[in-house]
Amino acid sequence: MPPPSAGGLAMDERNRLFDVRLDDTSLAATTTDAEHDRRVAIFDLLEKNHFVLEGIDEGPYALTIAVQEQRRLTLDISDRQGQPIRAVILALSSFRQIVKDYFMICDSYYEAIRKASPGQIEAIDMARRGLHNEAAELLQERLAGKIKVDHDTARRLFTLICALHARA
Repeated sequence: MPPPSAGGLAMDERNRLFDVRLDDTSLAATTTDAEHDRRVAIFDLLEKNHFVLEGIDEGPYALTIAVQEQRRLTLDISDRQGQPIRAVILALSSFRQIVKDYFMICDSYYEAIRKASPGQIEAIDMARRGLHNEAAELLQERLAGKIKVDHDTARRLFTLICALHARA
């Protein structure tokens, strides 16, 4: 059993998200595929994640993700009682191209599922996963010094960032 930290919770129980929400006013109209990806990302994220606020040990955390003025990504972090702990703001400009590329390859992937051969689908899916990994690494870099997340958590958070940009 992991050693307990402050508050009697084990570190792995404290360094995680227990709730994730997308700001309703930030959500774009989505396709059925994009909505499904968003729901799966939130479910998977809540099932398993690693989320550490640098310099703060008050977890587990609730996270609300929002876009402000189409220029800033805001990660509002609060405790179990809903009390704000920290807001992390990132410029969206560093994500614009990778989000655009990701949407383009996802569109190709969803189209391929309907019409392409298994080999073609697999090739597009490999490219999609590679771009998703690249985006996760970028997110980890942009969060450095503020929030530490593992690779899988960063991938799922990137999916949710995309959900805030998706258009039907």
